[in-house]
Amino acid sequence: MPLPAKAFQLWLHVVAPTASTADICRISGIKRTTLAQQLVRGKVAETTLVSISRALGRSPLEDLSSFDSYAGLAGQPQPPTAAELVSQIATMDLLRAVISRSSPAYGGYGDDGSALTPALGPAPHATSVRNWVDAIDDGELRHRVSAATGVAPQNYSTQLTANRLSPELAVATARAAGVGFTGGLVATGLLTETEAGWAPEAKQAALDALSDGELTALAGERLQSLGRTLRRQEQELEQTKKIWENLG
Repeated sequence: MPLPAKAFQLWLHVVAPTASTADICRISGIKRTTLAQQLVRGKVAETTLVSISRALGRSPLEDLSSFDSYAGLAGQPQPPTAAELVSQIATMDLLRAVISRSSPAYGGYGDDGSALTPALGPAPHATSVRNWVDAIDDGELRHRVSAATGVAPQNYSTQLTANRLSPELAVATARAAGVGFTGGLVATGLLTETEAGWAPEAKQAALDALSDGELTALAGERLQSLGRTLRRQEQELEQTKKIWENLG
């Protein structure tokens, strides 16, 4: 849910009492017209607050929690589960881990966490949102989120397919799943892993804890999903070409 403009302006006056709108926009990289439009509409995007909070050297998580709609973020954040951490590892990183664990005869290093294996990339990645929801879904999560928010299941699924989720829905999803609120905000890219309070090596530790079988099975599932996405994109491209050909 976008933040109420009045509450946002009160927050801004507290954290930057002497800064002008021009100053705030300059240091945060937000266009003045963008901020002005949000204030006129009475709704300020969460991304706007996070950008300003970062520019001021503050904690975006704490600043978000100061608003009623995100009060649940206050206090010590609940750490992500191992499944959530693994969901934020990109498919290519999983494949590198599979290769790294394989024997030298197959191009690997024959061990876990070799110094030669590239470090894991930061979240979010190309399928981070859908992977996060799948990691915490007990089979009924989408229905509980729909009942709690009024968002139709098909609309929710459409957002997941596009690898996006509004911050409000991300928090509602975490609440319905009974996990910490930061996982969804990291998956959507609103907060970085550091801003969410995740331990620096948390993802690597979760990856290292997977058995060879678990890692290979997960990488296989990701590849199958990627294959379906690529085939769908190829079909859409072919259909577009045919339309243009028919139009002459």
